[in-house]
Amino acid sequence: MAAQESSDGLDSQFVYGCQIPSLFSADAFRSVVNYKPRPDDVFVVTYPKCGTTWTQHTLTLIFRHGEPIESHMDFFTAAPFLEVTGAKGAEEMPRPGVLKMHLPFHLTPWSDQAKYIYVTRNPKDCCVSYFHHMKNLRGRMFHGTFDQFFELFLSGRVDYGDYFDHLMEWYKHRNDPNVLFVTYEEMKANSEAAVLKIASFVDDEKYAKPLREDPEKLRNVLKYSSFKHMKETVNQGMDEIWQMSQEEIMKSALPEGMKKAFARMPKPEEGKEAKKPSSVNFVRKGIVGDWRNHFSEDQSKRLDEKFADRTKDTDLGTIWKDYM
Repeated sequence: MAAQESSDGLDSQFVYGCQIPSLFSADAFRSVVNYKPRPDDVFVVTYPKCGTTWTQHTLTLIFRHGEPIESHMDFFTAAPFLEVTGAKGAEEMPRPGVLKMHLPFHLTPWSDQAKYIYVTRNPKDCCVSYFHHMKNLRGRMFHGTFDQFFELFLSGRVDYGDYFDHLMEWYKHRNDPNVLFVTYEEMKANSEAAVLKIASFVDDEKYAKPLREDPEKLRNVLKYSSFKHMKETVNQGMDEIWQMSQEEIMKSALPEGMKKAFARMPKPEEGKEAKKPSSVNFVRKGIVGDWRNHFSEDQSKRLDEKFADRTKDTDLGTIWKDYM
């Protein structure tokens, strides 16, 4: 289906039945769905705005034993966003590396030999973070209010579809030996334990043991994946890309798929001052409970009702009882 701006104000397209930004290449998306994973592939999978960037950085630092990556450009290559880069991003990635995606389970390239880290977040905070992301991200600007976005989110008419469909598909696989199911909230509550848990899941001997035996390496992973550090470096990196011309982008070290996506971003009309979207949507607040600053009592109740209906007979209500 061709890209089009819906009546909801979202510039989206549908590929394999999945709603995704029109900015993405449909061919790149198809190549990811049809990608055959390698045994050493490690995927970070989330519904949008559930801790993807944080987990990408954490895992990249685990692979590097606490050594920060040299530049944001290098990060895009070492941790490619597959729906943007296409399967080529995985094929050309230096290894070990991190493969990021937002795909629902039924579209995820699957192998019993590969590893999948699924990170989820309570839906109220996810909704708020997603709203700010869509309001500010260049090429994706949503011009409506939070109340309007809430209705889209609740009905699943946003990119990557219904939050609960995504969550419940992956939840069913939480006990698969090659799947690690973690929450944003547990990562916030005890980041050190989360780092060691992720490292042990990938390869205890190779990655977790060095962190346990060398406190400085563990401190570095925590330091360089901290909210403070990421807010500075990630947002600065995105600001640098924002300033680049299309020619500079095409000559950069970005993966080819990302070059094309960034180059397709709309440019300001000549003679008009550009409204610079804030890159803070990538690392905005990094807190739990921000939904209380946005949700009305009725919105909270309605989402609670959907949550209860879709997650009945699971332990998710218990996991998030203190956060919703």
